[in-house]
Amino acid sequence: MAKQDYYATLGVARDASADDLKKAYRKLAMQYHPDRNPGDKKAEARFKEVNEAYDILKDDQKRGAYDRFGHAAFEQGGAGAGAGPFGGFDFSASGDLGDIFEQMFGMGGRRAGAGRPRTGADVRQAVEIDLADAFAGTKVNLRVPTRVKCEACNGTGSDDKNRAAETCPTCQGAGKVRAQQGFFLIERTCPTCGGQGRVIRNPCRVCHGAGTVQRERSLQVAIPAGVEDGTRIRLAGEGEAGGPGAQNGDLYVHVSIRPHEFFHREQANIVMRVPLRMTQAALGDEIEVPVIDGTRAKVKVPAGTQTGDQFRLRGKGFSVLRSVARGDMFIQVSVETPQNLSARQRELLEEFEAEATKGSKGSPDHEGFFAKVAAFFEGGRS
Repeated sequence: MAKQDYYATLGVARDASADDLKKAYRKLAMQYHPDRNPGDKKAEARFKEVNEAYDILKDDQKRGAYDRFGHAAFEQGGAGAGAGPFGGFDFSASGDLGDIFEQMFGMGGRRAGAGRPRTGADVRQAVEIDLADAFAGTKVNLRVPTRVKCEACNGTGSDDKNRAAETCPTCQGAGKVRAQQGFFLIERTCPTCGGQGRVIRNPCRVCHGAGTVQRERSLQVAIPAGVEDGTRIRLAGEGEAGGPGAQNGDLYVHVSIRPHEFFHREQANIVMRVPLRMTQAALGDEIEVPVIDGTRAKVKVPAGTQTGDQFRLRGKGFSVLRSVARGDMFIQVSVETPQNLSARQRELLEEFEAEATKGSKGSPDHEGFFAKVAAFFEGGRS
């Protein structure tokens, strides 16, 4: 079955920006995450497809290769040589341009990928936390579907404890084989060992020589105080186990923060919108508001406060990551016009309005605006 186009997998256009790719990935990763779909094999497969697509498209070099050659850009050579865009050259996800030139022309002193153990793949995991946890820091328990070292063979891939692997007789441990074609020296992945440089004569019956098996690991991740939405936390060596003698990949935890009913974060600062009654704003008042650290703070509202005015509570914002500094908290005021008035409230407001029209200077913006309007009309303009 042919692979789906990576852009279609993420549901983005081919000219999507890095931010668009990231947003699409995070949305789909949360939707199909195994923790949200326990036992759903289709969701698990979809989760893996989304991770694979994002892993390629987020990297500019890999994305460029994919745009030009499609999935064939990342197929290995060897037994299937000639199928790829370079006629069998090894342009794998871990390769680079130097590797390709080395394969095509035999340039350079090193032999890219020759006999190197296959490093374990990186794993990506999405977590969602509350704003209060982002402020204080927290620990998150994850269940990570990954590959771990096979216990039956202790990661050697061999069923024979006394004889694990032997040097590949075809490539003599190089992982590559070369052949002369006209003026060119063509190098391909060794078909016998698959580029590993060694062969296992008696493969492990559990992992079939891979040295790793599929498992779900439980892991606790510390989220630091002050973490921002979209932060990526790298845990070195906590990804998939590599093949025999190889290093593990890394685990990347992508953090998203749920919206809060009161607080809105702006970098290290916190903003909270507070509606005031018209009388509170006109006469002045003292109000009590919650703070992100769980405490309370009192704010004095001066008489004559207007919608849009804001008051600062210093040091009541977020901690700055890797710093002792803290941001501030801003109270933004919105003056609310009263609704559903009682007869007495209407009577009082009518009396207030009557007094306001007798030359009172209590509403300077209102009075100034309509004075300009009157002058405009008197000037004969229409």
